[in-house]
Amino acid sequence: MAHAGDISPEEAWDVLEDDRDAVLVDVRTRAEWTYVGLPDLDDVDKAVVRIEWSTADGGRNEAFLDELDAEGLDPDTPVLFLCRSGARSAAAAEAATAHGYTRAHNVAGGFEGPRDAAGHRGTSAGWKAAGLPWTQS
Repeated sequence: MAHAGDISPEEAWDVLEDDRDAVLVDVRTRAEWTYVGLPDLDDVDKAVVRIEWSTADGGRNEAFLDELDAEGLDPDTPVLFLCRSGARSAAAAEAATAHGYTRAHNVAGGFEGPRDAAGHRGTSAGWKAAGLPWTQS
């Protein structure tokens, strides 16, 4: 079952800004949140929901959908999934859709996007490259 579609980081920001119920779910790992950074949603008076799609050993987080349900979201709420480059978040959006969420979107390009010619992320696509707010510990 396909998800509701891919949206750009800029479109995701607009949804978060315009729809008070919209939620951004970052499905990266705890290490990525800690060392790479997180979207900063203070300007839209929201917090990023953090639910790992993968476990530390690289396996799938089997509790993912339970953790998503624990957030108490209405199944028709816009839920925007974000990962590093858009692959894990697409899988998370598909799983959420199959689970009954009707407006599960993948944020294309993720937080850092693909590697550029020099092997660096965050320069050509994704949340950071779009110049959207983010923070790093």
